[in-house]
Amino acid sequence: MSTGWTVSENDTLTEGSTLDPSSTKPRLTLLDTTLRDGEQRAGVALTLEDKLKIAYRLDELGIQYIEVGFPASNDRDRQLIERLALQPLKNSQMVAFGSTRHKHTLASDDPGLVALANCSAETVSIVGKAWTEHVDKVLETTQDENLQMVASSIQYLVAQGKQVFFDAEHYFDGYRNDPEYALAVLHAAEAAGAALIVLCDTNGGCLPFEIYQICQATCAVLSTEIGIHCHNDSGVGVANSLEAVRAGCRHVQGTINGYGERVGNADLLITLADLQLKMGYDIVSQEQLARLTELAHSVAAIMNIAADAHQPYSGSNAFAHKAGLHSASVVRHKPSYEHVDPALVGNFARIVISELSGRSALANKASELGVSLPDSSSELADLLQKVKTRENQGYSYEVAEASLALLLADLTGQGQKCFELESFRVITDKYRGGQALSEATIKLSVAGERVVATGEGVGPVNALDAALRLAITRFYPEVSKFELTDYKVRVLDESTGTSAVTRVLIDTSNGSRSWGTIGVSENIIEASWDALVDSLVYGLLKVGA
Repeated sequence: MSTGWTVSENDTLTEGSTLDPSSTKPRLTLLDTTLRDGEQRAGVALTLEDKLKIAYRLDELGIQYIEVGFPASNDRDRQLIERLALQPLKNSQMVAFGSTRHKHTLASDDPGLVALANCSAETVSIVGKAWTEHVDKVLETTQDENLQMVASSIQYLVAQGKQVFFDAEHYFDGYRNDPEYALAVLHAAEAAGAALIVLCDTNGGCLPFEIYQICQATCAVLSTEIGIHCHNDSGVGVANSLEAVRAGCRHVQGTINGYGERVGNADLLITLADLQLKMGYDIVSQEQLARLTELAHSVAAIMNIAADAHQPYSGSNAFAHKAGLHSASVVRHKPSYEHVDPALVGNFARIVISELSGRSALANKASELGVSLPDSSSELADLLQKVKTRENQGYSYEVAEASLALLLADLTGQGQKCFELESFRVITDKYRGGQALSEATIKLSVAGERVVATGEGVGPVNALDAALRLAITRFYPEVSKFELTDYKVRVLDESTGTSAVTRVLIDTSNGSRSWGTIGVSENIIEASWDALVDSLVYGLLKVGA
């Protein structure tokens, strides 16, 4: 299976297959810390059930280690570890997290270490200081005491039968400031029995060339396996992780979609894809790698974060082609503008229809959407002009392909109607000191039956949604599975003030698939209604429950 050009560890460019089963590449392991570091992203709070869902999805991808939380800090993480012990992971090992003992305390008396020793996880990860500035100003202890804290903590856990990973916090800052002491911390961890030593760019401030130089120098003086843990504050978390591997690290840590504190961690999914498809490391099976896109989107949904459409490899636009020249080239020869086959990571290429598109792009997009277009070039040109006319009116189908599918079906006589609108009315009441509430009444014809329904909501669109679902759920029970996940409004001509044309975009999901719809009108309620109707009709006709 050829994926194009790859880079070997000596910077030599080679062409062809990177997944040769006879590859002599050294073994790499990955650790995902979404359930710990990832949850530190502002605005994220995961329940126990959320964490279990993510853990089992990571297990399906084949990530070797999953850091499941901090048992000494809260009951939820303790319960998570016990639940995973009762329903074990199939491909991954869970890792419990903690820190070195407190200063002037015996390891066996430290509550955090005791919690790690008593938990069901066979592997534990503890963090310790490798930067003299932190030893002096944060721990407020001596450098010798810090070394003893590292050594005695690891020795205690090893004696309790645990495999211990040691995270050298702020290692790169420490190495730049005092390399001798930073290395002394690692030597202390190694001598105490750490199975893995992880170099942490905790501030995310290093650049790739620094990571390579320091990792190379560190790997040269230690016999224990070395790992890398990068934050993304300088925007190069993935690049830093790849450079660490080139320098000799054999273990990489990160989070799904790069979630984490501040700007986040190295994106483990991008890192995995780069390592396997570009650098030739055999980390997970091809079948597991094909779950990458699904995992990226499912974790985003669990965390209630809108998936980034432009995320490398997994984004819905990662392999989208909009410019006419690009679209035509991809149709003729896919590698023209695709650095890998999207199917390798469970994604797919798509043609984006816009005013830049040509007839061949429209034809291919229609085929992708399951709509048959006429063979006549004149009819196809007329159809393309109708689409472009609507784009000139404010429609943007590149972000609302469900509406485009319905439009093309209608224009070619293939459209189906789930119901006919007779009328709708929306009323909003606001009382002094009270909340504004909306009420919507709609009158529809469904399956030859006239239906009148009224719904209430915190706003007019919410009320319309409630009324519409109430009216049609008896006929189409699948709509109960459809959830509106995003609602965006944009004024297209600010100069006309409140009478301006408004574009409404709605994202809808059935739990496993998402689709976007659009409405455009000078009346924001009408625009919202059109997008709302498209979202439900497309779901009923094209997606299902």
